[in-house]
Order: sequence, then C-alpha cells, then structure tokens
Amino acid sequence: MNRRLIFSSLCCFLPLASLAQPIIALRINGTINPVVADYIHRGIEKARSERAECLLIELNTPGGLLKSTRVIVGDLLASPVPVVVFVSPAGAQAGSAGVFITLSADIAAMAPGTNLGAAHPVGGQEQPDSIMNEKITNDAAAFIRSIAAKRHRDIQWAETAVRNSVSVSENEALTTKVIDLIARNRDDLLQKIDGRRIELESGDRTLHTRGAPLIFLEMGFVEKILNIISDPTVAYILMMLGIYGLLFELYNPGSIFPGIVGVISLVLAFYSFHMLPVNYAGLSLIVFGIILFLLEIKIVSHGLLGIGGAVSLLMGSLMLIHTSSTLEFVRISRAVIFASVALSAFFFLGVIAMGLKAQRLKPVTGAEGIIGATGITLETLAPAGTVQVRGEIWRATTMEGDITKGEKVEVVGLDNLTLRVRSITM
Repeated sequence: MNRRLIFSSLCCFLPLASLAQPIIALRINGTINPVVADYIHRGIEKARSERAECLLIELNTPGGLLKSTRVIVGDLLASPVPVVVFVSPAGAQAGSAGVFITLSADIAAMAPGTNLGAAHPVGGQEQPDSIMNEKITNDAAAFIRSIAAKRHRDIQWAETAVRNSVSVSENEALTTKVIDLIARNRDDLLQKIDGRRIELESGDRTLHTRGAPLIFLEMGFVEKILNIISDPTVAYILMMLGIYGLLFELYNPGSIFPGIVGVISLVLAFYSFHMLPVNYAGLSLIVFGIILFLLEIKIVSHGLLGIGGAVSLLMGSLMLIHTSSTLEFVRISRAVIFASVALSAFFFLGVIAMGLKAQRLKPVTGAEGIIGATGITLETLAPAGTVQVRGEIWRATTMEGDITKGEKVEVVGLDNLTLRVRSITM
C-alpha cells in the first residue's frame, strides 16, 4: 500500500517537475553602459537557448547612459522569454535609466527598503541650452510613456518620473501600479510569480517558477574589466596615469616600466572614452594644461605658466564628461579631479621650486666652488708654499706678506691651479 502511494505521488509530481525549466539570473550593480547592455542581451539569448522559464534581473543602479538604456529596453520588450526585474537588495535603487529598465519588464518587483525613480543629482555637469534640454526631455517622456502603455503600468507617474525627477518607495510604487509586487528576497519572489500569466509576442505563457533551478549568468572576465573602466572616474584616472607614465618615460629614457604602464593606461582610457559622452574641448584643455606644466620647467615665468596649467587642467577635467541630458547619470568624482589637479600642480611647481633653489646654491665644484673655502698652511708662505684645503694639498701664494706654518687661511682666488689666500688668524 505504501509503495503504491509513493508511486502515485511521484507520478503526480513528475509532470509538474517537467514544467519547471531553469531560470536565468543576472546581477546588475552599477551604472548602465554598453557593457551592461551587451550582458543583458547575452542573458536573453542564453534564456532563449535554454528554453528558460524566465530571465531574472536583479537590479541596483543609479542610472547611466540613455543610449545604452534604449538598447536594453528594446531587447527586453522583444524578449522571447518572460523578463522579471527585481530591484534588490534592501537599500538598492533603480534610478534614472533604471526606471526605464524596470518598467519595461514583464514583471517588475521591488524588495523592502528600495526606491524607484530619477534619484540622481541634477546640475552636476554643464547643461545644454533650454530648448535642446526640452527636446531631450520630451523624447524621453514619450519613450517611457510607450513603455508604460506596453506593460500596462501607470503612464502618468512614468512621465512625471522623467519630467520632475520624482522617486517613490516600494510601497508607493505598488500603490500607484508602477510595479507588480513586493518580495522579501529572491525565493519569495519566485514563489509569488509562480502561476502568473505573461503576454509574449509568441503567445501567452504561464510561469512555473516554484522550485525551478536557478542559473546565474555572471559577467565574463573581459566584461568585468570593461565594465570597471567604463566608469568615468576610472577612465579619468587611467588617462592621467597614461599621460604621466609617458612623460616619465620621455624624461628618463630606458626606464621602460613607466612607458608600458602609460601606453596600456591610455589605450584603456581611450576605449572607455569611446563609450562615454566625452567633451573634446575639455580633453583639449587637459592636454593644454600638461603642456603648460612642461613649459614651466623650461621657461622662467615665475609660476605663471604653472598656475595657468593648473587652471586649464581643472576646467578641462570638469568639462570632460558632458551629457546631453540631466536624465543621464555619468560624471567624474569631484574628489578625484581636485586631488589629481592638486598633485599635478604640486609636482610640477615642486620641480620648479627645487630648480630655482638649486640655482641659488653656492657652487661646490670648480673655481667658484673653492673660493671662500678655508684651510691651513703646511709651510710658511713667503709668498708661495703649500696649503691644505678640504683635505686636498694645493700650491698657494699670498699678497699680504708672509704667513707662517699652521695658520688658517681663506681662499680668495684661483690662478692656473694656484690658490691666492689671505690669513684669517684672529
């Protein structure tokens, strides 16, 4: 009887187990950039090839580039498998670009203690003119309205999030029907979405996520490196390392290591700048500032060229990353900029100060170096003889009468390797 009961239970369970396909999961923790867009696209392709129940994206982002966001949203809306975006863990946010990504999911969920909205600083970069900014904002508003309409979400709130940079908690988002549910964690989420019916281009599908195997698709090594250097602050640091590495190599030919580090850093920085909205006027000011620093070493300007180089480097660094919209979250850390400018100015002006100090030092070699030195007579100078100066024995003459042996003398001149001395005995 027990065997028959166990067999019957297994027969009932096996059809359900066969319905539970794997779930492909991605983790996004940082800004949205082309590397993240490629990562999500690869996740969708992996979910399609594995015939996954759904694609789960755990999201925590302050925002990013609108161009990359459009690519991601396009992939999510056209995904052949259901997409679930989960803003987690507690304390996470889906700001700026994260709003577009969250709203474009088939199922949008948030963990307790998270927030959704354009929660990014405005005014940190040079802003475009009001007409251009209005055009960009209107375009983004229309884009998010179309997403909200496609996913049956609150269109009015979605537009307000773009135009007024509003942000809501997970409870407010659920009340306004911006998201579909709140889940404590990943397991709670998978239990709550089990049995939900999703509308896809290929037809409706019912999710079977309870007990489904979870497969995490991590970024590859190259993707992780590219994602790190896609950060504007990291790109800026790489650029400065590259510039100074090449400068050190040029001033110390054959040192090799600074040159290698400089070239690699510059190549990585240029790759990063290729993906970022670089203002080439700012880049030109940075190069001009470095040139002024170098000229300060060669030309005596009493620090004017060095001050000009510091100002040019500072202004260029602040202008380097220029976004066309306040909706984008990409900027270089102000602390890194100020530290880099201060170190550059300190280094070059320090080199100049040491050079000027060296010019003022009394010569210690040659004829000029020995004049003023003191010594002692080894024999009576009448008027010629030998003296010991700085541990060396010299021929010496005196024009002030005889100087007896053992007296202290001071060097007042040098004629053809013969010292002219005078007595300084008190």
